[in-house]
Amino acid sequence: MVDLFDPLLLGGAVPLKKRIVMAPMTRTRTSEGDVPNELMATYYGQRASAGPIVTEVINAAPSSRGYALMPGIYTEAQRQGWRLVTDEVHRHGGTIFAQIFHVGRMAHPSLMPNGEAPWGVTEERAEHSDVFAPGPDGKLSYIRAGTPRRLRTDEISALVGTFSRAFANARQAGFDGVEIHAGNGYLFDQFLNSALNTRADRYGGGRVEDRTRFLIEVVEAAVREWGPGRVGVRMSPFGQFNSMPADPLVEETLLYVSDQLGRREVAYLHLVYQLMPTGNMETGEFKEHYVSHAVLAQVRATFPGAIIWCGGFTDREGAQAALDTGLVDLIAFGRPYIANPDLAERLKHDWPLAEADRSTYYTRREEVGYTDFPAYPAPRNAAA
Repeated sequence: MVDLFDPLLLGGAVPLKKRIVMAPMTRTRTSEGDVPNELMATYYGQRASAGPIVTEVINAAPSSRGYALMPGIYTEAQRQGWRLVTDEVHRHGGTIFAQIFHVGRMAHPSLMPNGEAPWGVTEERAEHSDVFAPGPDGKLSYIRAGTPRRLRTDEISALVGTFSRAFANARQAGFDGVEIHAGNGYLFDQFLNSALNTRADRYGGGRVEDRTRFLIEVVEAAVREWGPGRVGVRMSPFGQFNSMPADPLVEETLLYVSDQLGRREVAYLHLVYQLMPTGNMETGEFKEHYVSHAVLAQVRATFPGAIIWCGGFTDREGAQAALDTGLVDLIAFGRPYIANPDLAERLKHDWPLAEADRSTYYTRREEVGYTDFPAYPAPRNAAA
């Protein structure tokens, strides 16, 4: 039986000391120009004992700036900023993957280049979802996502090149691998969803081969840049976060993608197991909904790489129980990592967990609620 603290050779390329993943979490602490900084390096370095760290989501291009203060990886300053982060994580013996995405329609003209409309698979707006952007008074707040414009076919093809450059920048910044964020209602998820993707071109939603084409082309670009074993993909099947409609073909899409990722030697599939069908990003109040084990067993049979589960895990017992199903190889912890930089050690030794003040999740008060959480004062005889 696999234990939470057993090692794993991820993708045959990346050695991990344990099965605990630090999940991606937006924290809005970048410097001007969406540049990672020394504060962020400290934050990630403090949490380097995670099996791997998956970073907060990173914008692949200026057209992906759907939320203020989120980092990018398309300028030299951003690349150098991420080098501060990866160097600090590696100095502490950690492993870190860059999660890269495009926000798609989940944006607002106030953050887009030249004030243009967000980019969408169609012109359909995320009617009930907000983004973090300047309001009418210029102050940052949660405001309704803008109405997107439909991307042209040639623009979608060009975006593959944009992602390829982002993957190259991530390699130059010293990351150990990249994760493509294809869930939670962002651009890849918008293409995958057969109810939303009503296009009639080669990226259209009628055939599974077409609605998955954009994701698969970007995956291929990542594997070309990084080689087999250092690329992951995150998905949220059945999720309806960010105003995503229910998709009657979701299982067909998930299993097709799982097969195609395996054929391209993708290292891992990161599944949002506890979904967020509705909720408020600012308060963190979400309904609980889980992907069925029957569906996950089909994914397991289809995809030969490692599988990460993420969503709602808060203790060792729950994580170990998930591993014991045999359907998963790693467990991602999100919010517990905010107040517990040494979460893996606390779980291993049954030390108490600290709680973070939710009001500091996205604050601009620098280190407050970010890097000011101490490690647990371990007894001298506690093994690492």
